[in-house]
Amino acid sequence: MSPRGHGKLAATADTDGIESSDAGLVASIGRILKILARPELSKWRPMMVLAILLTITAKLFAVSAPLFFGDAINALSEDQPILLPVLIGIGLWVGARFLSTGFPYLRDVFFAPISQDAMRVVAVEAFGHAQKLSYRFHLTRRTGALNRMIERGSGAIDFLIRFLAFNIGPTMIELTLASIVLGVKFGIGMSIIAIVTVICYVVFTLAITEWRVKQRRVLNEEDTELRGGMVDSLTNFETVKAFAAEDRETERHNESFLTYNKTFVSTARSLALLNAGQEFIMNLGLFGVAGLGVWAAIEGGLKPGDVAAVTLILMNLYRPLNILGWAWREIKQGSVDLEKLFGLMDMKPEVADAPDAKELDVQGGRVEFKNVAFSHDSRASGLEDVSFVAEAGKKLAIVGPSGSGKSTLLKMAFRFYDVEKGEILLDGQDLRSVTQKSLRESLGLVPQEVVLFNSTIKDNLIYGAPDATLEEIEAAADQAQLLDFVNGLPDKWDTRVGERGLKLSGGEKQRLGIARAILKNPPVLVLDEATSALDSTTEAEVQKALDFASKGRTTLVVAHRLSTIADADEIIVLKEGVVAEQGRHEDLLAQDGIYSEMWERQSKGGDEKVVEDKIA
Repeated sequence: MSPRGHGKLAATADTDGIESSDAGLVASIGRILKILARPELSKWRPMMVLAILLTITAKLFAVSAPLFFGDAINALSEDQPILLPVLIGIGLWVGARFLSTGFPYLRDVFFAPISQDAMRVVAVEAFGHAQKLSYRFHLTRRTGALNRMIERGSGAIDFLIRFLAFNIGPTMIELTLASIVLGVKFGIGMSIIAIVTVICYVVFTLAITEWRVKQRRVLNEEDTELRGGMVDSLTNFETVKAFAAEDRETERHNESFLTYNKTFVSTARSLALLNAGQEFIMNLGLFGVAGLGVWAAIEGGLKPGDVAAVTLILMNLYRPLNILGWAWREIKQGSVDLEKLFGLMDMKPEVADAPDAKELDVQGGRVEFKNVAFSHDSRASGLEDVSFVAEAGKKLAIVGPSGSGKSTLLKMAFRFYDVEKGEILLDGQDLRSVTQKSLRESLGLVPQEVVLFNSTIKDNLIYGAPDATLEEIEAAADQAQLLDFVNGLPDKWDTRVGERGLKLSGGEKQRLGIARAILKNPPVLVLDEATSALDSTTEAEVQKALDFASKGRTTLVVAHRLSTIADADEIIVLKEGVVAEQGRHEDLLAQDGIYSEMWERQSKGGDEKVVEDKIA
């Protein structure tokens, strides 16, 4: 029986934000050929040629093997059979059969590294391209769906390369040779039956396959929903447990599985129909050729060995034709997988380097927002005409009510978003005129929640400075008040932090994030509510580390607790996307405006003494 197709695939635009490519099978094949023609795969070209030659040679032996067997039977059916011709015929038949099946195994030995390298090239390119897509894309995509799409697409490339090079083309060669042999050696009727059988088989296979491809698309969408939903639920296990939603999530997963299973059953049934139809057509053709051969033998036109040879030829055709049908189905279904992969690789980043972008030249770290305007797609209002300057080496704080645009300003400083109007300058250079890489290498970030890789403390700390020495690492950790904690661990720097750093406390993660920023030693430090999620005791410890990290470099701070930024050289107060107030702490209190009101509310929580100590 043919190998069974399984539903394992691609996401759609409404689940991961990626539009399918309209390339189709022919265009996908063209892109695969371009992949094989790449310079990094050129070292494999001699092996590619050798693999193809082995495949074609194997098909030649497959067609000739039945003829040797027929000659042996004819020699055996003579009135006075001679042993040697019979043995020679049997030996040639066995040898040809062995070579027809053995050469493909040898071919696989040569081709395995080629297909694996092609998969690597495409998967790495797709991964790298996804990494370079804009911030907004990564906000909307689903991690599980994106990962599966790259995995399935690269796997489909391996499959298509193998079957296009070693099954579809060589099988057509074998069919052509077999038809010629049947027509020339055994009569045109044999050739006609074989050709008609092949045509009926191909037409039936293509018709059912097109129907099954539509089923596959639906199955892929449901598979993505099922797997992506499972990853989302398991990733957010804290939220699930906090809301006692384990049973609800389990039922949701069960409903997704039921939907997936229903569609999978439909695709399995259509596959059974396809297999049964193919078997019927092939056996009908086999009956026709065998019957015609028997009739010709009775009439004296063919010998018994010729009838055996004809039957074996068509039976040999049965195997590649059966593989041809399965391969065609899988190729068509593999092209569905490639649609998403190529759709991803064709996406253009919203924020891209200008063609003439230069490396950022940081002199002191002066940051200027000049008449900046920006709005998110889903919001009616945003930032409007925002202007301020963070002088080199100074600390500028941004405060305001939730939703006023504080964090958005910082994201624009990193060029996660581009301004819609105005400009952002760093030492007089418009951020849109420099490369994103050089810009972000000049900035250090400590976010509200430091998210860590599931690796060691050391790996996470050196992420911004991978070449740092142990002395530099320990110095940064000491400045961030992290060193004593690390030295107290059994595995010290080799301690694994768990997924997203869940093995560490909030304060430990924040200090690790601060140490990472200190080790990077950027001219501009960005603090996005870096202590707002901490308790007061931990906040005080972390704030000392932040104050140390801020010395000597330009610092942009978004803060919720005003006590943490009272010593700032400049404070910007945002309200509804505009700069409502601006000045030092004492000046803003004297204005008796928004800042003063915010301060009054927070002061009731006991922040006055902290501030007095900071600004004394």
